[in-house]
Amino acid sequence: MSTAAQSGRIAPALGPRGLPRLDRTLVMGIVNVTPDSFSDGGRWFDPDRAVAHGLALLEQGADILDVGGESTRPGATRPAIEEELRRVLPVVRALAAAGAKVSVDTMRAEVAARAVEEGAALVNDVSGGLADPEMLPLVARTGTPYVVMHWRGHSDGMQAHAVYDDVVTDVVGELRSRVEAALRAGIAPDRLIVDPGLGFAKHAEHNWQLLGRLREVTAALGRPVLVGAARKTFLGHLLRDPVTGRPRPAHLRDAATSAVSVLAAAQGAWCVRVHDVASTADAVRVAARWGLENAPRAAADAPVLRGSQL
Repeated sequence: MSTAAQSGRIAPALGPRGLPRLDRTLVMGIVNVTPDSFSDGGRWFDPDRAVAHGLALLEQGADILDVGGESTRPGATRPAIEEELRRVLPVVRALAAAGAKVSVDTMRAEVAARAVEEGAALVNDVSGGLADPEMLPLVARTGTPYVVMHWRGHSDGMQAHAVYDDVVTDVVGELRSRVEAALRAGIAPDRLIVDPGLGFAKHAEHNWQLLGRLREVTAALGRPVLVGAARKTFLGHLLRDPVTGRPRPAHLRDAATSAVSVLAAAQGAWCVRVHDVASTADAVRVAARWGLENAPRAAADAPVLRGSQL
């Protein structure tokens, strides 16, 4: 039995074979090869710059690099598939050749297939297989680990669907149906990861409730959980300027993102997806060490954080 298990703390699920398996929450570094992502659109659009950025994130402590060629910010327009391939494949190829564990962030089966051929070790599909009916069969054939995210529609209209009775119950139910669809398609149970989809068809209060009740999501679905809160709008609104009321700019939300990463790690998140790897790599290690020292008390006494308390 591991030290974590003996102490009684909630440790992150180790995740699928073929990916790093550590007794702490993993850090996924974001490599956006896009001109229009909300936080860093255009900064790494050139493939050489994107590769250099990915290698720098590895040095800073990233366990996985997530390469994406389509912005999923609210209102974003989808690129043609040929353009997405042009953006993504050279970066996946170079980073995999350098020894990185690479995830391809795509909703398209053809992009996923080509990226796996180039060395991608994980498919991160924000639509959970809903955007492309060929995605689940493709993943089943390749045997690649697969992230199933909660999703209710493409970026240009998703916020119109941000209506829930109880967001945690509803998200868990919809994710469970996507997990079942993946299993029916032939994807092995130990290849599946779930993501509650913070910011996707969700308002700020929905994001906070999902984060505050992340243990419920993990326990209900029984799968490794990926959390992607990095620099998102709900953090900007929380940190708005007290005088002007303007939200905190995206590039100044990394400290808040690290705080979310610690809270997610304490609730057993398998991995956190972030732009600022260095601070988060430190944060998840602190969370793991804190958990070892405080698990008996924390498990019994730690309050469940609700959206209204954050």
